[in-house]
Amino acid sequence: MAYVLGFIVADGSVWKRKDRKDSYIMNITSKDRRHLEKIKEAISSQYKLGLKSSGYTGRKEYSFIQVSNKEICEDLINLGIVPRKTYNNLNSIKVPDKYFPDFVRGFFDGDGSVYIYKVNGTSQIKVAFRSTSFSFIKGFNRRLCENLNISLKTIHREEGKEGKMFQHAIYFYIDDCEELAEFMYGNNPTLYLPRKRQVFEKWKSIKRRHYIKHNYPSKIGWRLKQKVFA
Repeated sequence: MAYVLGFIVADGSVWKRKDRKDSYIMNITSKDRRHLEKIKEAISSQYKLGLKSSGYTGRKEYSFIQVSNKEICEDLINLGIVPRKTYNNLNSIKVPDKYFPDFVRGFFDGDGSVYIYKVNGTSQIKVAFRSTSFSFIKGFNRRLCENLNISLKTIHREEGKEGKMFQHAIYFYIDDCEELAEFMYGNNPTLYLPRKRQVFEKWKSIKRRHYIKHNYPSKIGWRLKQKVFA
């Protein structure tokens, strides 16, 4: 459930129905239909998955599930998932410490990214977390870095693409990515996005074979003028 909560923070929402008093709907959207089926099983939902297209260029198709369960929606609101969270400043979500790694993994699978690239011929790995809410990413950044026992990350502001809202992002590189992977997957979870976890597994094989660490600047190619300090 902590994983699902993290995924909802990234790709879900709760809103009040206009046609009924004290009635709310919880929505989760994902481009990965198979993964959304797993989330549906995790929350024991009998609702069918729907399909919709984005309104932006390219018209990508997304699957979604909507649950009109008052108890679930009220629980989400009490945990910190405010209605219309994209347009409201989301605050810290209430997650016990023992379940925080699962929450992080859920948020990562929804609004995180990981990829391997090269700098001067040397392979590097990079992880990003993004949120439209500065207050949420600020608290998330502090709590995650404290759990990983690493330095606090700089928060970057990025302009949205194709009419989307701007986002706030934090980045992890190399050794910090390895700590993060162990934190998210160290409890042998069953609920995660395989394609993202596979990037960490690929990095292990690359580093084991021919990785040589160099002291390159950690923010090569990033627009440093748009940094936002926590």
